[in-house]
Amino acid sequence: MLEIRGLDHIVLRTNQIDRMCAFYCDVLNCTVERETPPELGLIQLRAGNALIDLVRVESQLGKMGGGAPTKTGNNLDHFCLQLKQTDEDTIAAHLASHGIDAGEFAKRYGAQGYGMSVYIKDPEGNTVELRSEIVDN
Repeated sequence: MLEIRGLDHIVLRTNQIDRMCAFYCDVLNCTVERETPPELGLIQLRAGNALIDLVRVESQLGKMGGGAPTKTGNNLDHFCLQLKQTDEDTIAAHLASHGIDAGEFAKRYGAQGYGMSVYIKDPEGNTVELRSEIVDN
């Protein structure tokens, strides 16, 4: 039997590689772990114990996935990043300092049980859920 331990990586295709890198590194504090030659088109960002792979749409890897994402044709519905325990005001202030509206925080169920989370958008329009402390199970 297979047993899932967590998220290893996700792959986001983009035609805005610089803006996407800035968003995930500057706003969400990911770090560039590995970058392939431009013709291959992959930048891998460290996000806690997982990776977020950014693939240039026009690159060798990117062309394998079809056209660029659009406002109505994104790569995915959303993905969730688990944060270290942080209060909503700190998260909202950090996002505001980067010009990102935090929207409404709500109690939602995820892999670690219930926790407070908020949805934001990256530069390609992908929805990123940021989840903080666990409320209860």
